[in-house]
Amino acid sequence: MKSTVKYIMALFITGALFSSCKKIVDLDPTHTVNGDDFFNTVDEYDFVLTGTYQRLKQNALYGGVNGGSIFLSAVDIAADNFFNGPNNLGNLNTAFRWNYTADNPSVQGAWDAAYQVIQQANLSMRGIDRFAASDRLKVNRIEGQARVIRAFMHFELLRWWATDYDRNSAALGVPYVDKFDIEQMPARPTVKQTYDKMEADLKTARAMLSNTDRPIQSATSTAGTARAYVDRLVCDALLARMYLYANELDSAIKYSTIVINARPLASPVDFSSIWEDASTEEVIWSVKYQSGEAALAREVYQVAGDQTSWQAVNALLGLYGANDVRTTAYWADVDGSIVLGKYFAKLTTTNPDGVVDFKVFRTGEMYLIRSEAYARKAGMGTLALADLNALRTARNAANGSEAGAALLAAIQTERRKELLMEGHRFFDIKRTVRTINRTQDCSTFCTLLPAGRAWAFPIPQTEMLANPNMVQNPGY
Repeated sequence: MKSTVKYIMALFITGALFSSCKKIVDLDPTHTVNGDDFFNTVDEYDFVLTGTYQRLKQNALYGGVNGGSIFLSAVDIAADNFFNGPNNLGNLNTAFRWNYTADNPSVQGAWDAAYQVIQQANLSMRGIDRFAASDRLKVNRIEGQARVIRAFMHFELLRWWATDYDRNSAALGVPYVDKFDIEQMPARPTVKQTYDKMEADLKTARAMLSNTDRPIQSATSTAGTARAYVDRLVCDALLARMYLYANELDSAIKYSTIVINARPLASPVDFSSIWEDASTEEVIWSVKYQSGEAALAREVYQVAGDQTSWQAVNALLGLYGANDVRTTAYWADVDGSIVLGKYFAKLTTTNPDGVVDFKVFRTGEMYLIRSEAYARKAGMGTLALADLNALRTARNAANGSEAGAALLAAIQTERRKELLMEGHRFFDIKRTVRTINRTQDCSTFCTLLPAGRAWAFPIPQTEMLANPNMVQNPGY
């Protein structure tokens, strides 16, 4: 996209990830690449792919400094889980107030950052088919990962910028950029056409990642580079999430089952270790961070005695029972205030560093996807309840006996508890066509009805000006 990619990208290798069993190391960028040139070896494509992973850590994506993450923190703040803290610094107020505009820097930054990842993924595939005959398995490993990341970022864009998620929706989707071309000015396809492209990428990638030159993930399940990369299981997890949004329930069940069978839930004893990065049990894919790189969700926890900008509503805190392992894994009492603790990372004393890996996919979500898909299909309530109770048992939470509408409501409540600050709450309310009703410390910005324009971001003004083929979202 011309306004988004107005220069050829350098290879961002600082803090690069390597797929050996060695620790993550810091490297300085060694060179820049002219996008008009093709690479001379497959290994050079592998090098560029490393930069694609690095770009996921931009602040507007899954970082957390200089204004906050639109794709992480803003998803809960725009919903009903948090309210303004006593020393709110203004970070993400635009999301909370639903008053984003086409010229808002946060909206612009999120759009740009996502398409920069997509363009880097495209660069890591551009011309790689020249090596397919001589090095097919290595090409499969590189291109397969790049395709999944490309599809993932388009899905993230779709969640914020589309007004409808149905698989066959004629509503406007997001431009699917599937080639490296800084001069392109694509039009917006429909949601259906966006899904078509996404699904094609993932199905192609799945076949490629089934036949590679070496394992993609580290063999260890503890710290280091474990679950740091995209493999076929990540592809399956993304397919499960995508199909749930698209209301293709049988496919959501199929792919979530594959992941569930491959990555069991963590035990109640081990669950907290996930959030200290001492274990990757039930983690399917995580974006890896090193000391000093980012402070995830810093807007909602207290650092070095400063008051948090955002505090959890009592209605959320009251959902967690005393024996629920998430109570201590997710929350902390700091000077008498209950603050989010799941992103404290390794330091859980008075000065948490916030440097913790972002868990993109976990098995807990897969159980909730399958449970919801079963519950929305006729005659499968028993299976839906079994999955819901399996997750509750793994978290030391009380089981239930819900059915019908009460079961669907219980699944959404469990999603609110389990997936807190992992980028889901606003979209869960949006895709199930509900109203946001804020009741705590609320005098303005209390209600967002299903017909409100704020369920979808505006296309950034710079994009509208630069691309004559772009169409703005309704109401902006």
